[in-house]
Amino acid sequence: MKKLLVTGASGLLGLNLCLDAAGRFDVTGLVNHNSLIGAPFSILQADLTQPGEFARVLRQVRPDGVVHAAAQANIDACEKDPAISTRLNAELPGEVAEACRELGARLVHISTDAVFDGVAGGYKETDQPNPQGVYARDKWAGEQAVLQAYPRAAVARVNFYGWSLSGKRSLAEYFYTSLSEGRSVRGFTDVLFCPLLANHLGNLLIEMLEKNLGGIYHVLSREHQSKYAFGVALARRFGLDASLIEPVSVVDSGLVAKRSPDLTLRVDRLEAALGHPMPTLEEGLEQFHALWEAGYPQQIKRFSNQE
Repeated sequence: MKKLLVTGASGLLGLNLCLDAAGRFDVTGLVNHNSLIGAPFSILQADLTQPGEFARVLRQVRPDGVVHAAAQANIDACEKDPAISTRLNAELPGEVAEACRELGARLVHISTDAVFDGVAGGYKETDQPNPQGVYARDKWAGEQAVLQAYPRAAVARVNFYGWSLSGKRSLAEYFYTSLSEGRSVRGFTDVLFCPLLANHLGNLLIEMLEKNLGGIYHVLSREHQSKYAFGVALARRFGLDASLIEPVSVVDSGLVAKRSPDLTLRVDRLEAALGHPMPTLEEGLEQFHALWEAGYPQQIKRFSNQE
């Protein structure tokens, strides 16, 4: 694989993936409103809500592989504006898959662990999803659209964090910023997840493309913890005051969209396909901290066109 196209290239996953891949591949990042200034990879702007727009870009770039990360990922915003969620999360993935199939480009489509209801936990790829809320239902529909249009495509169910362009896109950034400013925050004790650092996730997605994997894969940490425990671990690693994190139940959160409580997913299938284990929670947090020490958050903010 020589040429890589990444949609949602100004987003949390897309930007980190493009930056990490830029030295190894001819990378083109596709953005909508948030263009990037001075990024070390090619940038194209396109409005993927317009039918046929992705197919036009694909014919222009002619990549060997595509990571489709563009989505409406704000869960509460999806509840408030279900039409844009349907367009971006349910309909567009099928169009992307159809265009990739016609051109012969490998595809990894980004889905979510939230397709499960979180009642049982320990989910395998063969378990039946039961999405709760607009976002989760549309992402589940998007998975089905992709595999129907392009059965050889890969669908990656993910949950990730990292340093973003705005500094406000991930749970880790929320904890870090709030605690650094001495502000108290809440952490859910009854929501379990298996988060991956976006940089680790990006490298795994490229591995999946290079191995031409197809079907559904859980691309997550091999370990899990509550969101409260995640915040406490981050606070301790950065030398911040963990007592500022209040342990609370998601039931008392007042969030618009329902959250699935136990999103622990098994990663055995991907580990077998790639021949190595998924990163641990500690490995992700260590790398997140190392990037901070290296000034990475400030470096990526220079790419923003938002003054």
